[in-house]
Amino acid sequence: MTENHSVQGHALAVFTILVWATTFVATKVLLRALSPLEIMIARFALGFIALLIAGKGLMKAQEKWHELLFAFAGLTGVTLYFLMENIALTYISASLVGVIVASAPLFTALAAAVVLHERLSRWFFFGFLCAMAGIALSSLAGVSELALDPRGVLLGVGAALVWGVYSVVIRKLGAMGYRTVPLTCRIFGYGLLFLLVPACIEGFPAPLSAWTQPQNILNLLFLGLLASATCFVTWNRAVFLLGPVKTSVYIYVQPVITIVCSALVLHETMTPVMWLGTVLAVAGLVLSEHRDKTPAAPASDQS
Repeated sequence: MTENHSVQGHALAVFTILVWATTFVATKVLLRALSPLEIMIARFALGFIALLIAGKGLMKAQEKWHELLFAFAGLTGVTLYFLMENIALTYISASLVGVIVASAPLFTALAAAVVLHERLSRWFFFGFLCAMAGIALSSLAGVSELALDPRGVLLGVGAALVWGVYSVVIRKLGAMGYRTVPLTCRIFGYGLLFLLVPACIEGFPAPLSAWTQPQNILNLLFLGLLASATCFVTWNRAVFLLGPVKTSVYIYVQPVITIVCSALVLHETMTPVMWLGTVLAVAGLVLSEHRDKTPAAPASDQS
């Protein structure tokens, strides 16, 4: 049973990352007509409605204080993460955002060490330095061609940080026995509530014509129903089965997929230096997951 759960978890993680890697491109296209906040509200409203129907209504919390965890998951995994990511896309390219956000496993491991008391090996710190060097190299290489803005880089790092926190919170909620679909619906609900605050300030500047364009409708449906409703469920389930750190390993392949999609759809270019930075970032993230082999304990003397 444990082996079956492991296979299922890995399969769900692969599927999720393949879809999420293309969301940078879909969001970049939508940003031509809609604001980051409008995209956020539309995609998670669609996702919330879909999950509400699939889960047959809102679930009840087992304990009242669990509502605080639901709200915190909605704040970190929905509101803060996607606001930071979407706003970052207005300053820097989809390729660079994809590389920077790929540092999320590092922050996940740190959060897991603090909350779940998971031990970090020396390889984690070697990987962290390698990954940060790669991210910095990719960012600096894009100054001339991709109009690097430090605000976009900082927002991308912030998004990776809050995603690490979200992953650990999801692991805690999964251990409490909550089913994945109703739990994700509850989290989406809180995320939408928190989005009402900036929505009241910014409003909805996009004209009605922007919402009725077929290209925008298709991209919103993709983001809302597949990338949000479906993939949040598959990702959360993978975290339940594999744990936050092991699941986050799959984020390593996301920048490569994003770069390919950006080149095909947005016609963005990657210089050799940026490719080198991407390789360093991915290598550093993989290195951070390496563990020293624990020597076998000597057999006890039974005589």
